[in-house]
Parts: sequence; C-alpha cells; structure tokens
Amino acid sequence: MNTAQTPDLTFRKMHGAGNDFVIIDSRGRGAVTTPALARALGDRHRGVGYDQLAELRDADDADLVLDFWNSDGTRAGACGNATRCVAWLVMMQTGRDALTIRTTRGLLHARMLDGQVWVNMGAPLTNWQGIPLNAAQDTLHLPLPGDPVGVGMGNPHCVFLVDDAEAVALETQGPLIEHDALFPERTNVEFASLIGPDHLRMRVWERGTGVTLACGSGACAVAVAASLRGLTGRRVAMELDGGTLIADWRADGVWLTGPVAEVFTATLAPGFLAAS
Repeated sequence: MNTAQTPDLTFRKMHGAGNDFVIIDSRGRGAVTTPALARALGDRHRGVGYDQLAELRDADDADLVLDFWNSDGTRAGACGNATRCVAWLVMMQTGRDALTIRTTRGLLHARMLDGQVWVNMGAPLTNWQGIPLNAAQDTLHLPLPGDPVGVGMGNPHCVFLVDDAEAVALETQGPLIEHDALFPERTNVEFASLIGPDHLRMRVWERGTGVTLACGSGACAVAVAASLRGLTGRRVAMELDGGTLIADWRADGVWLTGPVAEVFTATLAPGFLAAS
C-alpha cells in the first residue's frame, strides 16, 4: 500500500452473533483493500483478525457499495451479517430506516423494523449453474455422503440436515467438503439439526475462513434447504455458536436479522500498512 497516499487507515470492528468483521469506510476516496492487506488484517496474531472484511464505497445507483474479503485474501461474494452490521452503522449515522446496498450479489435492501436491521439477501439459487456446481446435479440431493442440499446465496453453500449438528466433526469435515471437486468455486458448509418447530441448531465452516460463530448467508441457505426438504416452514430461527439468527424466505427473497454489535474503532499504524 502507498502510505504517502494513505498515511493511516481507520477501521471499525463489529460482529453479528459472533461473526466478526473489519469495516473500512472508503466512501469519498476509493477502495484501499488489496489481497495482501486483507491477509495481514485477517491474521489474529499479527493483525486484527476477522471472519470477513467489508469495505464501503460510493455508489451511483444505491446508497453505497459493499465489497467483501475473506481472511485468506480472497474475495467473498456475499456476507449477510456484515451487510446487517454496515446497514446498522449507516442508519445510526444518517437517521434513516431504509437503505439500498450494491454487492456482487446484486442490489440488497435493508430495513430497520422494531429496532432490528433486516436485510433482503435476494432469492436463493437452486439451479446447479447458479450455486455453482461442476455439472448438472439434483441440487436437493447432492451426490455426496450425507445427502446434502446445494443452495446459492451469492456464494455457494452445501447444507447437511443431520440428526445432531453438535456431533459433527466440523473441523475435519468442513475443509474436505469446501474443496470437493463438485464445487468449482469451493463452498461454505453447514450442518443443521431440528431442535423445535421452525427452530434449528446450526454450525458452519466458511469458505476461505474456517469455523465461524455465525454466518448470515449460511443461515439463509440452511433455512431454504430445511424448507425445501419439508423440515421447517419458511421462517426459521437458527441457534449458532455465537447467537440466534432468523431467516424469513419471502416472495421477494430471503430476509435476515439478528444481533449487531460495534466493538471498537482504531487506526492502523503506518508501518503495518507499509508492510502490507
């Protein structure tokens, strides 16, 4: 990074149900995140640490653009919890209760209702090309042990509906499925089990990051998969390691809500930026 042009860089740390993010506001100056900076910031020992990085940019056709990065320096196509956190932040700054946010997923709508931020994450993709898979498959019954469901939410998801999500060796199974040849862009991996009517226990392995305490797009994918399999209705509460998320699959898309927290604001040292 050219520190002559960017002598310091201020960011926020936020989380949604323990799914944590670095938020960089680049409105008015242009994007600053590079793969190297994303990796350096994502290092929980030598940097800041995060599950995803979200960078705000100016938009012509929306209130803002959001770009997402994984901690391994790769780009992420969607991040529901980070979108909720950013929507909450901008609503607090502006006093507004509705926003439009441009992502690679498309134009997303956020609303403040009864003190909670809801984000429409768009319609689920259930065709093999949209997820995507490497060949035509029945996405409701993917050809993998455990009979998972494939769902696209702007990023790929492989959802296993199991008897007991707690019993799954997530740290072992997650990376194997993420890199399975069935998924040309790799995949997020979710395991969910029914614990009550329209109530699931969910655990997640995120592509490019690993085990996380929560995943917004993953919660949307799990709700869609559980509904398609007849396990739940279309509005589902999910208990993740970091808290509860609610996904509501409506005619206009899958709406997501849950807790939002702002942790701190800080400025990166010029030496850290120069090394990144």
